[in-house]
Amino acid sequence: MRPTILIISQVYTPDPAAVGQHVADAAEELAARGWRAVVYTSARGYDDPGISYPRHEFRNGVDVRRLPLSSFGKSSLAVRLLAQALFMIQATVRGLFTRGLARVVVSTSPPFAGAGGSLISLVRRVPLIWWVMDLNPDQLVASGRIHPRALAVRFFDLLNRWTLRQASRVVVLDRFMRERVLAKLPVAEKVHIIPPWPHEEYLAPPSGPNAFRTQHGLADCFVVMYSGNHSHQNPLDTLLEATKRFTSNPRVRFVFVGGGTGKADVERLVASGAGNVVSLPYQPVETLGVSLSAADLHVVSVGEDMVGIVHPCKIYGAMAVGRPILLFGPVDCHAGDILAGRTIGWHVLHGDVDGAERAISEVMSMAVEERRALGGEAKAIVEEKFTARALRGSFCDLIEQAGLQTDMGATNPLRSYRGL
Repeated sequence: MRPTILIISQVYTPDPAAVGQHVADAAEELAARGWRAVVYTSARGYDDPGISYPRHEFRNGVDVRRLPLSSFGKSSLAVRLLAQALFMIQATVRGLFTRGLARVVVSTSPPFAGAGGSLISLVRRVPLIWWVMDLNPDQLVASGRIHPRALAVRFFDLLNRWTLRQASRVVVLDRFMRERVLAKLPVAEKVHIIPPWPHEEYLAPPSGPNAFRTQHGLADCFVVMYSGNHSHQNPLDTLLEATKRFTSNPRVRFVFVGGGTGKADVERLVASGAGNVVSLPYQPVETLGVSLSAADLHVVSVGEDMVGIVHPCKIYGAMAVGRPILLFGPVDCHAGDILAGRTIGWHVLHGDVDGAERAISEVMSMAVEERRALGGEAKAIVEEKFTARALRGSFCDLIEQAGLQTDMGATNPLRSYRGL
C-alpha cells in the first residue's frame, strides 16, 4: 500500500478560491510522484454555499473527500467560524484514523487548521507541514474586527505557537510573512519561503481575437482590470475614486472580476450609473488566460496593515500573461519588492487618486509596442523566478523531506527559489 499524505483545506478545486487551486496543484504533484494523496475539504462552495460538489471523487489521481456542514457562506464572522469549526472537527477525527498516514499537510483555510493538524501529527506520530497562506488572528486584528488583547486573540496565538512547535516544516509566502511568524515563536530553522505560483497551464493567451473582450463589449477599449477576491484586505477605494476621473473618456473601462465582501463597493458604483465600470463574477479557471489577457493594465492591491498577513497572489497571473501592473499599497510589501527597480508597472499609495489617474493616463498614452515591452519584462520575471514547475516542485520536495531524519538547518530544499 502506498504511504498516504493527508491534506486538509476547507477549499479545493473546482472552487475558484486561489488557496484551493494551489492545494490541488500540490496534491496532484504528490500523487504523480507515487504518494496516496488524500484531501479533506468542504462539500460546498466557499463564497456560495449553494454550490455543491461530489462528496467523494478521484481528481487527477487525488482522493478528494468532501465533508458536509463545512460552508455556510460569508454572511457574518460567526457563521464563518461555525462552518470552520465543524469542518475541522470532522477533518481531524477522520485524519486520526486515515490509513497508511505518513505526512499531514494543512493550510490556513480554515485559520485554525494548524491545531487540528498538530493533533493528528502528535497522535499518529507523523510530520506536520504547515502551509501559511495568510495569518490569523493578525488579519482580524488588523481589519479592526477584534481587539488585539481580546481573549480570543490570545487563545488563537496560543494555538499558532503550538502548531509552530509541532510542525516539522512551516512554509510562508514572503519575507514579511516570515518575520510575522517568527515574532510568534523563533523557529527559523523550520520556516521556508515559497511564493505561490501562477497557474501556467491555464494562462495561454488566445491565438486570435480575445473572446472575453468581445463578449463584454471591450473590443476597442483600454481595459484596467482587477481580477480576484475583493476584500478589505486588498482595498480598492483609491481605484474606485479614480474611475470617476475617466467618465468622459469612452475608451476606458474598469473591469472588476471575482467576488468577496468588497465586491459590494463595486456593485454600488455600477448601480449609481458608472458606465465605465464593469462588474463580473469569477471566471472558470480553464478560461483564466483569456480573461486575464483581456486587460491592458492589471491592478494589484495590498492593504496598509496587511503586509505579511496576506499575500498578493494575483500579481503572478497578471505578470505571466504579459501585462503591466498598477500596484496600490505601502512602499514596503512583497509586490513592491517585485516592482522595485523594474519597469513593469506603477506603484501608487492608497489615497493618492491623482497618482492613480496619472499612472493610468501614462499607460494609455503609450504605444502598443511600449506596453508589450513592459508586459514582456513582467513575463520574463515570472519565467525566471516564479514558475509553477520550480515552486510547486520545491514545495513537494519539502513535504517529502519532512519525513527524513536530517538536521533541518543543514539543508535547504528550496533550491529552485532564488528570491527577488
